Order: sequence, then structure tokens, then C-alpha cells
Amino acid sequence: MKNDRKTNQYRVNEQIRVREVRIVGESGSTVMPTRQALDMARQQGVDLVEISPNAQPPVCRLIDYSKFLYQQKKRAKELKAKQVKQEVKEIRFGPQTDDHDYNFKLKHAKEFLEDGNKVRAYVFFRGRSILFKEQGEVLLLRFANDLEEYGKVEQMPSLEGKKMFLYINPKKAGVAKKSQQKMDRERREAEAKDSAVANEANEMPANGGLLANAKISADALEKLKGE
Repeated sequence: MKNDRKTNQYRVNEQIRVREVRIVGESGSTVMPTRQALDMARQQGVDLVEISPNAQPPVCRLIDYSKFLYQQKKRAKELKAKQVKQEVKEIRFGPQTDDHDYNFKLKHAKEFLEDGNKVRAYVFFRGRSILFKEQGEVLLLRFANDLEEYGKVEQMPSLEGKKMFLYINPKKAGVAKKSQQKMDRERREAEAKDSAVANEANEMPANGGLLANAKISADALEKLKGE
């Protein structure tokens, strides 16, 4: 059935019933009566194939129809192969995630974004830990800020039941992975930065960056600045 639909989407030869058509080829394009175009196709042993029916006049090519369908199928296959398949990768935090666990998950999130995948980070509040929802919000905002170079925030932290979600899209899909040497260097730099978390928080832009548009509570923002 799929092949039948593919075959029937183009009008060929006598199926083309307009008065005139535009013939395109390597030498350019020419408008001529459809009957004349059909005669040319027969003389050359090919088909008259309508490739753009909505043009005025419709655009046609003189080509072997079977070969034309093969080329279309091959082109579609090549385009599909080039497309990057985006997956949604999850990163889970607790409201009181320590720095070591945070850095480990941050590293994986960077790799996911570099591979062209979307990251869905969330803080899970178990039991009475829902009382620390502002702390979870601060953690996700810090996470978004640390990934600003790699991705763009699609949705700021939002609480859904016992989970607070943050969605980040990759800035560039299908970017090649960095070398291990570069990744190790960035890891060392990240560890050095995390040893001075208080200074890092103070350096966050007050009127720019990801936090500029964040709609968070005053207490959460105060905690973020005071870390």
C-alpha cells in the first residue's frame, strides 16, 4: 500500500492533462504544449513526469519514471540517515544532593546535550522532604546555570506532584563528543569551581543569564545568592 501511494503521487505521461507544461533539465527550462512534451518523451524513450503540479504551468521532467522513483527513495533514505534521533535523558536529584553527586550528574548532562539529546532534570521529594522544595528549586537553577553553554532552558523549574522538573534542550544537535583530554580538563576546572561555591553564587549575573527570567520565590533566590 505504501508503494502504491508513493507511485500515485506523481502524474505521468497521459495522466498530465493540462494545456502546457514547463520542462526542466540540465540546459534550463522551457514552456511548451503538453502534447509536444509527450512526443519528446517518446522520442527519447523516457517518461513525462510532473514534479511540481501547483506551479503555473506545472513543472515536468523527461526521465525514466522507475529511475525517478528510485532517486526519490534514495534521497529520502539519505535525509533520514542524517537526522539526529533526539532522546530525553533523565537526571534525578534529591533535595539535599551533595556536591560530589551533583558534579557526577552534571558531567552526564553535558554529555547528553553534546550528543543532541534533551535533558529532563528533576528533584524527587520523598515524604516530608517536600518541605525543602525551595532548596530543590535552587539546585535546579544552579544546574541550569552550569549547563548554559551546552543547552537552552525549555521550561524553568515547576512542581508536579512530588517532583520538580527542569527541561533543557541542546544548543546544537548531534555535536561530536569532546576528546577525553578536554573532558578531563573541564572536570578539573569544575571541581576547582565547586570548591568555592559561595564565590560562584555571588558571580551569577543579576540582570542577565538564565536567572533573569526565572520566576522563583524570594526565599529561594535569597538562598541561591547566599550559598
